[in-house]
Amino acid sequence: MAVAADSIRDRQRIIWDQFAAGWKKWDAELLGWHGPFGDALLQDARLRPDSAVLDVAAGTGEPGLTAAHLVPRGQVVLADISAGMLHVAEEKADVRGLANVSFTVCDAAELPFKDGTFDAVLCRFGFMFFPQMRAALKEMVRTARPGARITAAVWGRAAENPWASLILGTLAHHTELPRPPAEMPGLFRCSASGFMARLYRDAGLVRVGERTVSTDLVHESPESYWQFMTDIAATVAMGLAKAGPEAKTLIRSDVFQMLGRYEHQGALRLRSTATVVTGIRP
Repeated sequence: MAVAADSIRDRQRIIWDQFAAGWKKWDAELLGWHGPFGDALLQDARLRPDSAVLDVAAGTGEPGLTAAHLVPRGQVVLADISAGMLHVAEEKADVRGLANVSFTVCDAAELPFKDGTFDAVLCRFGFMFFPQMRAALKEMVRTARPGARITAAVWGRAAENPWASLILGTLAHHTELPRPPAEMPGLFRCSASGFMARLYRDAGLVRVGERTVSTDLVHESPESYWQFMTDIAATVAMGLAKAGPEAKTLIRSDVFQMLGRYEHQGALRLRSTATVVTGIRP
């Protein structure tokens, strides 16, 4: 498994570096869409002005950069496997004038921090993609101080997330995309009810709780949604790359047609639902 995990991580690093430009391009839209999920993590983390915070799989910076505003006398470390994504985060921190943020390129399963360093650990939409989820959580627990809260968000069931399932289902219908094994990284890998709570309890965390947070991905047109998804969603872009010209035309046509059912008050509104889990290191 170690060899397979290393191979997956190497591939993920390359993919996320490639898609960093797309995430930078759509930063404002991503901030608005993902905001409620990051806010839920920060609320459950119960930060103090002097808290030391670790944001794992921080990507282009959230919710870690928002946390930095909440801990003016504290420190926030943004950690991610992709140097390209963290570079975007660093640019954003500079624009905001945040002096209490640092950036570390690393694997979530091998965090380069001392035991008991952080008062809170955040991980928004990272667990689904970790090759070794238990090892990553073990590292988060190790680097957290006793009493620290570890909060995470993972996507809920596919049926609760048409923002992704609509286009991914259409791709699967028109192409021969392999179905990954349940234990392999994937968008809905952690979506089963109670999955994350069990993972947390198995890691020794206490007072574990789960809750559901939902919002809408809003776009003004099918064209905007299509461009957004092909710019930021690696699975979509790679699936389209494997499709021939005729299949691409059919996929786009079918997606646009299905998007009509999500039009409301002059915009497309696609439901987006996540599970937020919190546990405390004893």
